[in-house]
Amino acid sequence: MFVPILRRAPRTLLSTSSALLRVHNHKVAAPALSRFLSTHITNLACEDHEPGFLGSVETYFDRAAKISGVSEKSLAGIKAVDSVLSVKFPVEIDEDNHVIIDGYRAQHSRHRLPTKGGIRFSDEVDLQEVEALASLMTFKCAVVDVPFGGAKGGVKLNPKNFTPSQLERITRRYTMELCQKNFIGPGIDVPAPDVGTGPREMSWIMDTYRQFNPQDVNAAGCVTGKPVSQGGVRGRTEATGLGVYYGIREFLQFPEVQKMTGLNGRIAGKTVIVQGFGNVGYWAAKFFHNNGAKIIGIGEHDVAAYNRNGIDIEAIFKYRAKKGSFRGYGNIEIIEEPITVMERECDILIPAALERQIGLKNVKKIKAKVIGEAANGPITPDAHDYLVSQGKVVIPDLLLNAGGVTVSYFEWLKNLSHVRFGRMSRKWEEAGKSKLLTLVEENAGRQLTPQERRAVIHGAEEHELVYSGLEDTMISACEETRTTAFAKNTDFRTAALVNAIQKISTVTTQSGQMFL
Repeated sequence: MFVPILRRAPRTLLSTSSALLRVHNHKVAAPALSRFLSTHITNLACEDHEPGFLGSVETYFDRAAKISGVSEKSLAGIKAVDSVLSVKFPVEIDEDNHVIIDGYRAQHSRHRLPTKGGIRFSDEVDLQEVEALASLMTFKCAVVDVPFGGAKGGVKLNPKNFTPSQLERITRRYTMELCQKNFIGPGIDVPAPDVGTGPREMSWIMDTYRQFNPQDVNAAGCVTGKPVSQGGVRGRTEATGLGVYYGIREFLQFPEVQKMTGLNGRIAGKTVIVQGFGNVGYWAAKFFHNNGAKIIGIGEHDVAAYNRNGIDIEAIFKYRAKKGSFRGYGNIEIIEEPITVMERECDILIPAALERQIGLKNVKKIKAKVIGEAANGPITPDAHDYLVSQGKVVIPDLLLNAGGVTVSYFEWLKNLSHVRFGRMSRKWEEAGKSKLLTLVEENAGRQLTPQERRAVIHGAEEHELVYSGLEDTMISACEETRTTAFAKNTDFRTAALVNAIQKISTVTTQSGQMFL
């Protein structure tokens, strides 16, 4: 059964059911489509004429392209989506019932391989969302110098409506489609967790891939975000939230940001509001709290919690995990319209939920001095322009939430090398430090206590190496973005995209392109 899809001029489109595979090469761009399913939540802040997620990504790209210095020919190639897989397959729910599941995988750019991007399970998944996220992944990888192309996948379902065994069957069947169409592999396309998925689903994906590729010694590298026991890397769970913390911390240290915002360069004492308390929002809030910031507001899908004097992150996280809501938690104000928590006074606002959360309907009510995009596409282009015109500092998603793909890169490297980070060097490093410390003690005439000695000679463990690599990556990417913003006299989002476009263009130009 062929399912016709109207879309934006991909280079290759695969649209399949279990019975038939067809390939289409499009040369002419189809008319733009609005997002097929826009949720009430993603429309609350936006006027009708504001673009959807894909339109926003393209608008930002076009702005950066104009000042990138890259040729129109190269820009057209960079902007286009390389290929999209669209599948439908039946899944048995019980003996008498089955459902038809829609799944997608988009590979935006294969200028570097493998392509990389998460798989989300959501009943709001559609083709345009997957394409937009794949495009963003390409630029995100380029900004932080991760040598991947961009990809994204999605399965159209609400995971809350299915049992674990049903979700396993769906995940494995979706993975089988990816295997059969050559849309997954350590050197081809490497998925990761996203909305509605996690380490459990990544384990199912890896195991399914192994069944189809028993000869592939690097099979563990076909997917990242796995449990440590299945080849995952320590530090991956908190990576995106930690990257958000590192990025905002770096920007606060820039003199021009301090001048724009009136804030000093320290995290301690800053007031922070986080919209979204999933994995990214929780870990971002946790790292800010641990470093002296005051988390005064947390928004979720049903209600928001607010306390001007600060909220205990661990306590409210455990309460919500047990009760399913912030309602009933002591010493907080419950805000019934959760999106409005972003309008409260604060130093730093971190949208960490969905796209299109700040639009023309609410942008003039945003009082934060720094807005850090932990989610993908939370601010529409018109809202972004207004914030910048008001002297607000907007740290863009393609830079700020790149911690996840950065540590996914580390996990992929671990899987290809087949050895845990630090295993070959930790004890050698500790032995060298111990000898040096002994010489220092002899010359100083003072012996350190056993506790002091252990602290000094401690060799880096895997999660510490991961944290170090992520921090170094974010520092470099933030400085590059700052430098380009100054050189081009533009905002940080446009600067980050200019950097990405120029890096991608350099790769494609220097390598050459076959069959042009």
